[in-house]
Amino acid sequence: MIRNLLGSVVALAGAASAVLSPFRDWYGGRAGQDYRVADLFEGITPTESGVLVSILLPFLGAALLVILGVVLRSRLVVALAGLVVLGFTILWMVRQGQAAGSLVVGGDGAGLQVGVANALAGGALMLIGALLMTGRRSRREGRAVREREPVEPFAVPAADQVDTWPPTQEPGMSVQTSPWPEPEVDPYTGPDPRDARTRSYPQAAPHPEDDPRDPVHPPHRPPPPPQG
Repeated sequence: MIRNLLGSVVALAGAASAVLSPFRDWYGGRAGQDYRVADLFEGITPTESGVLVSILLPFLGAALLVILGVVLRSRLVVALAGLVVLGFTILWMVRQGQAAGSLVVGGDGAGLQVGVANALAGGALMLIGALLMTGRRSRREGRAVREREPVEPFAVPAADQVDTWPPTQEPGMSVQTSPWPEPEVDPYTGPDPRDARTRSYPQAAPHPEDDPRDPVHPPHRPPPPPQG
């Protein structure tokens, strides 16, 4: 996400630099908008050009490609826009060199000027932005990444933080800390014959299995001793 954002900003900056470059001087005090697109294929002429048929036209198309590539998060579209800007700029340099006999960089306005530098920098920034972008991940790749991601099991709670097991991720004490049923209190079996106050009370049934007070969980008699 961060790489896509950074690449988009760099590519848009390159598009802005490329679009502004025809309005600045390119060579010998002549602005880029004075060069016709046809001059790039037929040879440089002193004929003035309109803005919409000048070298600005392919640069505007490249800027639109950058915007489309940023919206679609397509590295290929952004890189294509950078190649368009660099291609037309280099083609202009070839034609200008043929018309002038050579290309020079002069500070007195007699050679290559800042407009060409802006165009070259804009194309380079578009390519750098395309390299920084990660692009849109396809559904198949996204599904494969999710399948490769390990699923972390629940961590065992600490000794001072008792929780149910398996953990429910809810605070509070455990509602059940053992898979086995909790032991039940032995049912009442009658008065204690050793107590003088209750010795005269009726005693329990002689056989615990016949005790009707707890038919579900009757007490068990100890096994008889082995016959020797």
